[in-house]
Amino acid sequence: MTRDSPLPLGAHHSIAGGTPNAVERAVRSGSRALQIFVKNSNRWIGKVIGDEEAAEFRRATRDAALAAVVAHSSYLINAAGGNAELREKSAAALAEELERCALLGIPALVLHPGSCGEAGPAEGVRRVAQMLDAAFSRACSTASVWLETAAGQGACVGSRFEELRDVIATSRNPSRLGVCLDTCHVFAAGYELRTRAGYERTIASFERAIGLSSLRAIHVNDSKKDLGSRVDRHEHIGKGMIGEAGFRNLMTDARLRAVPKFLETPKDEDLAWDRKNLATLRRLAAAPTKRRRRS
Repeated sequence: MTRDSPLPLGAHHSIAGGTPNAVERAVRSGSRALQIFVKNSNRWIGKVIGDEEAAEFRRATRDAALAAVVAHSSYLINAAGGNAELREKSAAALAEELERCALLGIPALVLHPGSCGEAGPAEGVRRVAQMLDAAFSRACSTASVWLETAAGQGACVGSRFEELRDVIATSRNPSRLGVCLDTCHVFAAGYELRTRAGYERTIASFERAIGLSSLRAIHVNDSKKDLGSRVDRHEHIGKGMIGEAGFRNLMTDARLRAVPKFLETPKDEDLAWDRKNLATLRRLAAAPTKRRRRS
């Protein structure tokens, strides 16, 4: 349960039994960063978080000295969808989750942009930006939204970096938006991570399209499927198609060292896999590298 590493590295943990329990699980796993759902991820209506629970969660995160705490939005929210009723429910749900973040002292919420159906990516981008602005306008919260990269499955928005760039540019609230890069997703979408040259091309593509200053978080997940599969299936670090070489490239990149990184790999009850995956990432971060530091 090593937590003395300075790396802002951790995992997504369950809030079963109350949000403070997620902090206890983070500490047990050796995490220095924590991601949670602020409500049941598969329901529109969530259990009320009382003031006492919120205060306990805030105390627990301070006592645990976590380097970063973020939330992940419900899977039901579809910002890019064309159905007006569903988009209204999505905007209301996102606004509520932003308010839950404010209550818990969580500064940002990671969001899957969603699927635009047959409308095409340009219309999908417009819908996402519009829904984000609607949620921001109705929520009593200053929390940011970090748009997560997509794996390219179906008609999901965000499998190309340029689509997320365009969402941010189209929104009336660009200062409240950032990006969360998921290693499994970008790999499935066709961005190479395993070779040094391929990794550098991927990071250069992100820098050109969006800018590394907007990269606020990274989901560190290996992939069960190969490069360009467009299939989102997470695997333990080093056990999938990205492999240790790809995560060595990531973990030794001085440009991204301070960006919080969160596991979303398969869980077991005693959190042994989280501890193993975190240990692997820390070992890879300490590996020798010839990459020069870049500003």
